[in-house]
Amino acid sequence: MRMHIRNVATNLKGKSIRLSFTWNGWHPQIEMNRSPVNAIDHPMIDAIHDGLLRADADENVRAVIITSALPGMFCGGMDLRMVAAGDAQDLREFVYKFYMKTMDIQYAMKKPTIVAINGPARGAGMTLSITSDVIVAADDIDLGYPEIDIGLIPAIHYAHLPRQISRHQAFELLFGGKPIPASEAASLGIINHVVPRSELLEKALSIGKVFAEKSPTIMALGRQSFMRANDLDYRRNVENQIETLCNVFDTKDGREGLHAFLEKRAPVWSK
Repeated sequence: MRMHIRNVATNLKGKSIRLSFTWNGWHPQIEMNRSPVNAIDHPMIDAIHDGLLRADADENVRAVIITSALPGMFCGGMDLRMVAAGDAQDLREFVYKFYMKTMDIQYAMKKPTIVAINGPARGAGMTLSITSDVIVAADDIDLGYPEIDIGLIPAIHYAHLPRQISRHQAFELLFGGKPIPASEAASLGIINHVVPRSELLEKALSIGKVFAEKSPTIMALGRQSFMRANDLDYRRNVENQIETLCNVFDTKDGREGLHAFLEKRAPVWSK
């Protein structure tokens, strides 16, 4: 059975699909579906949260797969037009929902989550990926943290990436803003597996099948123990980064970089 989780922020005539949620027995699939780049806004993250909670509540589910329905695009990041239209408080509310509520849902999940990256992943697309348990990517895509190029910062990744790779490698990636080929990301340990595009979902399913063969009781207890062992201090660090991100947004250069990106021009930074 296939059902669509729709934008709950608009009236019935104005509804637009943000993602599709497909029941596939033990491995439901959440597919982002907001053309052209799956920019994440309030309705999108609300729908993702709803999909995760639906899957976790189903006793038949053993693993959840998150991917994109758009060919050649995973997620380009936050909806920057939404961000530019608001103030620092609006950004704080959105980022708390996106960072902290996503983390809280993933923290409490009893089933493993697998992200299958089928296209470029930037900014919020990287954030959505790292909250999962396993990341698989097509071999012809790249990832990246381009926030600094538009006068923002990849806040959560300051807390996350240095724990995965060396501090010095993390600094270069986070402050350089350059795309990272999937093969390099795998060699650094940012993602688990890189496979040919045609094998991406097959690989995600094969990993999910391994998890599905385990005791669901032990998987649930073990995953929650794993989260408690690894994420307590991390969560506090992320909250600190949210405040820094909002402070950056309030600066002249933060606003200039964002508007320059939307206006498709080079930013003019303050001296």
